[in-house]
Amino acid sequence: MRGRKFLQIIAVFIFIASLTGKSLAGSVTGTIKFDGTKPNFKEVKMDADPVCLGFHKDPVYPQTLLLGADNTLGNVFVYVKNPPAGQYKAPADAFVVDQKGCNYQPHVLGVMVGQPVKILNPDGTLHNVHALSKVNPEFNIAMPKFRTDVTKTFDKPEFMFPLKCDVHPWMSAWVSVMPHPFFMVTGEDGKFEIKDLPDGTYTVEAWQEKLGPKTAQVTVAGGAVTADFTFEGPKS
Repeated sequence: MRGRKFLQIIAVFIFIASLTGKSLAGSVTGTIKFDGTKPNFKEVKMDADPVCLGFHKDPVYPQTLLLGADNTLGNVFVYVKNPPAGQYKAPADAFVVDQKGCNYQPHVLGVMVGQPVKILNPDGTLHNVHALSKVNPEFNIAMPKFRTDVTKTFDKPEFMFPLKCDVHPWMSAWVSVMPHPFFMVTGEDGKFEIKDLPDGTYTVEAWQEKLGPKTAQVTVAGGAVTADFTFEGPKS
């Protein structure tokens, strides 16, 4: 009886796996660090717009190199370069980009082809959203203080193009439009996890706007595998 019950459980597990396609999937996890001396960035000067200046009591610095404890590295875009074949539907929910405090939040973002991107302007001052895309149509949209949001979509895959504000030259972000969901951006803790990967061998790339790309090859076999990255910078 025990043997029959065990076989029944296995059969149910296989059936569920065949329906979802994810029960047997694995993931790639890792931590990204910076090995070097943090540059002394100049303070961002917002004096030209008193509204922007009024949002900040403390100095504001560029988001070019976001370091956490133990030199973990944020704002790194991690993705699978050779994703599993399939048709991937974009999320219906909009990805939100905020301009609060006259800075783009997040500074690095990934969205899927066809996913709405909702850009907010809560600042009560003039911004303009200038997407310097090459594959997708470039746009430059004025957002006066009474225009609090605008929504755009990108219809073609395009890797890493700048988003900027021509009114406030310190405002910048990076956008990647992906044809699949196997990507994420690290926070200050430098950690990432790319889920729901079927068994196979994949090339994982980590991209940082100033330090370039790094790649690693991993083999997923129904569980979690690790791919850590270290970006090197100047030593003092």
